[in-house]
Amino acid sequence: MSGVIVTNPPKAHAKDVEALAGYGVATVSEAMGRTGLLGPGIRPVQQGVRAVGTAVTVLGWPGDNLMIHAAVEQCGEGDILVVTTTSPCTDGLFGELFATALQRRGVRGVVINTGIRDTQELRDMGFAAWSRAVSAQGTVKATGGSVNVPVAIDGQVIRPGDVILADDDGVVVVPRERARATAEAAEAREAKEARTRTAFLDGELGLDRYGLRETLERLGVEYKSYEEYTAYAADQGERS
Repeated sequence: MSGVIVTNPPKAHAKDVEALAGYGVATVSEAMGRTGLLGPGIRPVQQGVRAVGTAVTVLGWPGDNLMIHAAVEQCGEGDILVVTTTSPCTDGLFGELFATALQRRGVRGVVINTGIRDTQELRDMGFAAWSRAVSAQGTVKATGGSVNVPVAIDGQVIRPGDVILADDDGVVVVPRERARATAEAAEAREAKEARTRTAFLDGELGLDRYGLRETLERLGVEYKSYEEYTAYAADQGERS
């Protein structure tokens, strides 16, 4: 496999990245029309942590973390390292020593589509991490790959400089050109949800707020008392 290390790719504007920082993964995905999620297989190794930053991408070989070493040099303040491999891998490609080097460079976390290890150490040092698996299995450094090229995780394409947002619910990618519009849409969605939350606290039902009674009627869903239902069920049983 030949490879390439791309330097200084375009990135989302820092103010747009920070504008997204106040929103959860679910809100941002919904704001983009339910797109961008990297899938339920990528899970946090900590709880109660949210990270947002611009992607530095790595494409390597399974069981080989050579290109993560190469990627560290390309990482800087406000980045999130995103790693995947050419075929499925659960080996522990990333651990505490990588995190130490990245934290020194101002990197906000890692999203890795393979295994991760030293999870307690990562939590202790406050380095945010999301991974496909946890595994102590070691790796080699033997095969070339690429840094800062488009990669895909669970059908989602991540380009260098795209915005990565991660929390307890998972990870979402926001294309760098859509960062500002997505932040504005997320703000509008949060405001709408705040109004709905207030309505629910006041006792309003979702059936009425969302007009779902009409939906139930259109679908033929009926209300029956317990006596009506048991009589109906008995009648159906006799006919079967």
